[in-house]
Amino acid sequence: MDTSSRFDALLPPEMALRAESIGVAKAELGAVSTLALAVLAGAFIALGAMFAATVASGAAGVLPPGLTRLLSGLVFSLGLILVVVGGAELFTGNTLIIMAWASRRLSHTALIRNWTLVYAGNFLGAIGTVILVLLGRQYAFDDGAIGSVVLATATHKVRLGFLQALVLGILANGLVCLAVWLSFSARTTTDRILAVIFPISAFVAAGFEHSIANMYSVPLGILIRTHADDAFWHTVESAPAQHAALTWPNFLLHNLLPVTIGNIIGGVVLVGATYWFIYLRARRAAAETGRT
Repeated sequence: MDTSSRFDALLPPEMALRAESIGVAKAELGAVSTLALAVLAGAFIALGAMFAATVASGAAGVLPPGLTRLLSGLVFSLGLILVVVGGAELFTGNTLIIMAWASRRLSHTALIRNWTLVYAGNFLGAIGTVILVLLGRQYAFDDGAIGSVVLATATHKVRLGFLQALVLGILANGLVCLAVWLSFSARTTTDRILAVIFPISAFVAAGFEHSIANMYSVPLGILIRTHADDAFWHTVESAPAQHAALTWPNFLLHNLLPVTIGNIIGGVVLVGATYWFIYLRARRAAAETGRT
């Protein structure tokens, strides 16, 4: 008996059908389960961001900047690996539900309901992780080196212009959704992990903007600036005044809003709608013709 088909990766036309079916299943999941899985995803992405900041703090000044960003990207992949393999609902990846919507297998209401619940749950999961990291003072490890990286990263993010943040958000979620898209070809856990690593490493190394990761990185920077004690500031080469841009209005209006819009455009247009047009449009048209 030929068993090769059990292990061969799915081809793109099959991946598109799988993406469509997964989109329907996600949209039809109960509200409580969706929210709970979204909280997990927010925490998972936050853990990946925490891992990346920790690695960057140790590599800074030792390795060239490009290699430091590459290492940060590799370890940040933990977040999406946990989402894809462990099972969770991530807003940026769920923009691919647009494929099921375009095939008219779910309504506008179901699409917006999923995105709203998942976005809110992701925020709760990310902020919950921020609180735990803050209470555990993990940011103060290595003589405050981790906290210094967080502060520098968060300050950079809130100083981006609106258009720049939006475009960086488009690019980031184009790569995130390509990682999710590639995972649809997988037959094994190893396949899923390998599919995720390189697109995610690329977006982090390139400095693109991911709304859910920013729900962890920027609020943590804000809370370090406002709540870190004198012992922390005595060990780092900066002061709260140098990070005055780290405020909640700056985060919400100058970073999270444009990055979220960019993430939606990147996931919906660059990946979801594109692959729907290539692989599912004709199937949908044939189904419409068959009913007439």
